[in-house]
Amino acid sequence: MLVSSTRSELLKKRVDQFTRVLNAVEQGDVRGLHRARVASRRLRELLPMLQLDAEKTRKLGRRLKRVTTRLGTVRELDVLLLLIDELHVSRRSRSGALGRAGISVAKERDDARKRLSARLPIAVMRRLAQKLDRVAGQLRLAEASSSRMAARNWRLAVDVQVAARASRLSAAMAEAGAVYLPERLHNVRIAMKKLRYAAELATELAGARNGAGLNALKRGQDLLGRMHDLQVLLERVRQVQASLTPPSVTVWRDLDALGVSLEDDCRLLHAQYMRSRDQIAAIADKLIARPQGGVTPGGQARRAG
Repeated sequence: MLVSSTRSELLKKRVDQFTRVLNAVEQGDVRGLHRARVASRRLRELLPMLQLDAEKTRKLGRRLKRVTTRLGTVRELDVLLLLIDELHVSRRSRSGALGRAGISVAKERDDARKRLSARLPIAVMRRLAQKLDRVAGQLRLAEASSSRMAARNWRLAVDVQVAARASRLSAAMAEAGAVYLPERLHNVRIAMKKLRYAAELATELAGARNGAGLNALKRGQDLLGRMHDLQVLLERVRQVQASLTPPSVTVWRDLDALGVSLEDDCRLLHAQYMRSRDQIAAIADKLIARPQGGVTPGGQARRAG
């Protein structure tokens, strides 16, 4: 029989994941900062389903959102620099244009890291982790004396959240349609990411392993994430192009060619997304029906522990 995880276990696991990477964030490690941001997002997804006091949920949610946002500012610039380094290898003919964009991004990233240290010290994030750890301990004590009905209500809360996230993804995909519209596709990516985190919770709660549904969501998120990164770099190239001082026709043309190349890449990725869209839509439809059907994200019927 599959063993279900409790609220305290799921929270404790995510708090520990967040705590473990804080040393790496303090040392300026790019991967550590990314992991900390992902961990904060997973905590934010879980928090509303813990059935805590409304005021406590609101305060903790606000603090976690601040962490996600401020880490995200640095993370997005880190990703741009990594992308520029990658493209330097594959597009040597555009190295001059990439170098100009890279200088602009590197300066902004360094400034963002300084602001992060000043506005969100590691000590603040550690205190938040400690507070969440205490909440996990309080939940563990409450669960020791809770009824089966309370456990069922907790599982239902997760099911309802999964269905709501799936419904939002379905709506975002419908709104994006089949045309390459970066802003709407960005909304699809965000909705897909939130559904994935909620579905991960449901899978853990059921004591199951990640199935094909979760893997497909991860692939779709990665694909749209790559497209978004290229689009952000394209916008940066256009900004550099517009602010050339002194003006240079040769440099302008080089930047323009790089921009055209990046836009072509985005459209190729959009074509890949279109080929996978029906599969992702089918996964969302299945998860929308989850509260009534008790189906796990991997497609298995769920049995309570």
